[in-house]
Amino acid sequence: MSQPPTSLITLSDSRSPAAEAYRTLRTNIDFSSLDHTIHTLLVTSVAPHENKSITVANLAISMAQGDKRTILVDADVRRPALHTLFGLNNDKGLTSLFMDVKGPIEPALQAVNVPNLQVLTSGPLPPNPAELLGSQRMLDVIDALKSRADIVLFDAPPVIAVTDASVLGTRVDGVLLVVQAGQTRREQAKRAKQQLEKLHIRVIGAILSGASLDSGMGGY
Repeated sequence: MSQPPTSLITLSDSRSPAAEAYRTLRTNIDFSSLDHTIHTLLVTSVAPHENKSITVANLAISMAQGDKRTILVDADVRRPALHTLFGLNNDKGLTSLFMDVKGPIEPALQAVNVPNLQVLTSGPLPPNPAELLGSQRMLDVIDALKSRADIVLFDAPPVIAVTDASVLGTRVDGVLLVVQAGQTRREQAKRAKQQLEKLHIRVIGAILSGASLDSGMGGY
């Protein structure tokens, strides 16, 4: 069995502070769903290059390790990354389900070396991503995925760059916003949050990626 890439820290170094941070994130999400169940969760970022795909991949692994049947969907059908992170074939995926809109919904879920986790890659890149994600067919796809898992995680494009995350955000139970330490500008993060909330999208929290480890915490 090949070694997992170091970017998937929850697999390559499960005892590291970063892996523990993902487990804490998983717990926080569980608590945030006490009053409003989170069955579908979208992870997006303020702007490009904020490690959102690595973040959602590690979160999905952590969810699966917590005994949740987890489906991870690459809904960034402009610049997909999950097939590369997990070393999967991307000939078929999410967009393949839109080639015959009247056909049965049979997602090409792929198993990875993590019990309880399946991945639906992006599939071929479409010419009209926002229209695809905003279609009735997408609602049907979401329902089909929900019937197969305890939680479905979507990796979506950055909020400010394109409308895809906003469109898909209206169709899920919650959104997590990834911001990059030392890179994301405060005004950009504020604008992204306002853009989502203007559409009555439930932003359940933000994830700070690339933060320095506090050496004063010792082994905790």
